Amino acid sequence: MSLLIDIIDETESVAEEMLKEVEKLLQFAAEREGVQDQAEVSVTIVTNDEIQQINKEYRGKDTPTDVISFALEEEGEDEVEIVGAEMPPVLGDIIISADRTREQAEEYGHSFLRELGFLAVHGFLHLLGYDHMTKEQEEEMFTKQKDLLDNYGLTRS
Repeated sequence: MSLLIDIIDETESVAEEMLKEVEKLLQFAAEREGVQDQAEVSVTIVTNDEIQQINKEYRGKDTPTDVISFALEEEGEDEVEIVGAEMPPVLGDIIISADRTREQAEEYGHSFLRELGFLAVHGFLHLLGYDHMTKEQEEEMFTKQKDLLDNYGLTRS
């Protein structure tokens, strides 16, 4: 079972080993979540300025954020489901701010890699349909995030 992951570091500021670790973590999460073999996801690392533009354009919030996900499997109101096509799903895009990742790692007192992994898993779970709009949803999603990170071995310490 394997997830097809395309990771692009537009900032060229994240060590190659860390990007590989994020890829392994997302493979682990996909396996644990029973994601279809050969499903696709992209992860793009950007600056605060870039993510602020995206946040403003798509969410109407003119501030930098840590992670934004764009799920591609959701059908819009004028879209029709393609029946009979046995194509693996394209789950979507995860966009992470390297700047916010650094700031939050320092703020929370853990490693850059732990924060990067947390944000990647958070974005990935959004692509799988998890959300945190209600207290119940938040509890479910955040428990799943913690379990995935802990079981993978990327703990807060």
